[in-house]
Amino acid sequence: MPKKVTWLTGQSHGLIATGIGVLLLGTGGCAGEAPKPSPTVTQDQVRSHADKAFEKLKQEEKNHAADSGTVP
Repeated sequence: MPKKVTWLTGQSHGLIATGIGVLLLGTGGCAGEAPKPSPTVTQDQVRSHADKAFEKLKQEEKNHAADSGTVP
């Protein structure tokens, strides 16, 4: 009879250790920070940025032409 009790005790220790391992892995996986979604850029935003850059370029050309004394 003592062998049966020892076998059950050994099996229960294995189950407890497995349960603790699963809990630790589950807790660690859930505690991680979720990845942040990348910001999406709409076509209107792209167009607006391109228009601003083009206007800035035209202004720089005008300033450069005025500094050199030639007007296109």
